[in-house]
Amino acid sequence: MVHATQIAGWARRAGACVLHLAHGGLLAAGIVGVLIFAAGRLETAPVGFEDAALGSAHAAPLAQAPVAPAPVAVVDEPSLSKEMLRVRDWIARRYNVSTVALEPVLAAAETAGRGVGIDPLLIVAVMAVESRFNPFAESQMGAQGLMQVIPRFHMDKLAADEGGEALFDPEVNVRVGTQVLYEGLRRYGSMQAALQYYGGALSDPEAAYARKVMAIKQRLVTAAGRRPAAAGA
Repeated sequence: MVHATQIAGWARRAGACVLHLAHGGLLAAGIVGVLIFAAGRLETAPVGFEDAALGSAHAAPLAQAPVAPAPVAVVDEPSLSKEMLRVRDWIARRYNVSTVALEPVLAAAETAGRGVGIDPLLIVAVMAVESRFNPFAESQMGAQGLMQVIPRFHMDKLAADEGGEALFDPEVNVRVGTQVLYEGLRRYGSMQAALQYYGGALSDPEAAYARKVMAIKQRLVTAAGRRPAAAGA
């Protein structure tokens, strides 16, 4: 009877131990299962805001297609003769004018002079006397621009779309001023008379205006490295 009771006690304790181990195993298995399930969910879950930010800061940047550089606008620069380039530099020093501002002015003088057969240096000399190369000069008589053209007297020399204000455009002013000088040459037959006509001083027996312009022209001829032309050219 005693032995039977002891055996029964051992059996109960063994059963309890087995049951405890079984519960522990089930608990462990459950924990493992939860972890496996959670891991699977993490692998398939979308990346959150913080993850995306971390990735953008630390991950290597994605390769991008090369971007073609923007095209550079090509601006045609005025083409000056070698003589006029030397004249440009002399004027810049003598009159304190930028060479950049002078280039289109001198190019216009070369173009206009060749068009009517007048020495471009004479046209430049008129500019020096009239405005000292100030394209916005305006006299009390209303003469405007580089060659001090009075609009009301020479509207016929402007294009249909060019009003009086157009004479402040250096290229327009030089073109019109040269035409006025050429008009005087055709009308009076000599450059001295043409210059006196241009300066509004035809009645001056001393021809002071023409002599002043020609004196400047001779300086320009020297600056250009050209041999002086005959008087009256």
